[in-house]
Amino acid sequence: MMRTLAIAVTLALGTASLAAQGVMVAPHAVFIDHRLRSGSVLLYNPGTEPVEVAISTIFGYPTTDSTGRIMLDTLRRDSTVSALGWIQAFPRRLTVGPRERQTVRLLARPPAGLPDGEYWLRLVIAAQAGRVPITGVADTTAIQVGLTLEVRTIIGVNYRKGPVSTGVTLSQVTAQIVGDSLITRSKLERRGNAAFIGMIRETLVDSTGAVHAQRVGDSVVTTFASPIGVYIAMQPRLASAIPQPGLPRGRYWLRYEVVAEREDLDPMVVLKAPAVRDSVRLVVP
Repeated sequence: MMRTLAIAVTLALGTASLAAQGVMVAPHAVFIDHRLRSGSVLLYNPGTEPVEVAISTIFGYPTTDSTGRIMLDTLRRDSTVSALGWIQAFPRRLTVGPRERQTVRLLARPPAGLPDGEYWLRLVIAAQAGRVPITGVADTTAIQVGLTLEVRTIIGVNYRKGPVSTGVTLSQVTAQIVGDSLITRSKLERRGNAAFIGMIRETLVDSTGAVHAQRVGDSVVTTFASPIGVYIAMQPRLASAIPQPGLPRGRYWLRYEVVAEREDLDPMVVLKAPAVRDSVRLVVP
């Protein structure tokens, strides 16, 4: 007889292609147009055992806590931008066999008179990712104890109706060297009626105006980059590792820019917006 304990591992904002979760998910963001009112997500099981999957939806969007850590806020109940009540996923439960692909379809039934703009929800893919035995338990009752792992992947679903536009403002940029990392903070606020999806790029320039380059393995790094999604407002803290032996002593300028570009998404779904830039002095003693 086997008794199992269930634990949930939530991957709120990470990438969706993780072999450990039992199924791979693509794409990792869904954009639905009001004219089509439908979308789809492909699930693939690369393993040798069938995987049970449960599909659900929640409302939420990325924000930051007081330390600048990016997190998914699911506690808000903003009905003006929520698509939770009228976008459904089918099927809700399925089994994906070994080396098998299955499609989850999203169907939208928006209310009459829905204003132009962008509406949001999150698709939750919960997969039974296997069982881990627990050792060290005295075998006096012939009962085996283990953990059944359920791993959740959460991806964004954005529904767009009519003309949509976006943009972002940038302020309060700071930078400092902490150990072997470059730590930056900034304040980002969205403009327009749709989420800003893009990248933060950071470039170090030395006192002569030359871009500071560092070698990482066989590559030369001149710019640190991080994907970002600004739905309302956030103040992200980013940490970029500086290869050893670190930065030479001196004065630098950090060029900080936020651009509406993403290599991991179809360019057709990334809304155009002007880039915003700032710079801040950085001194390495």
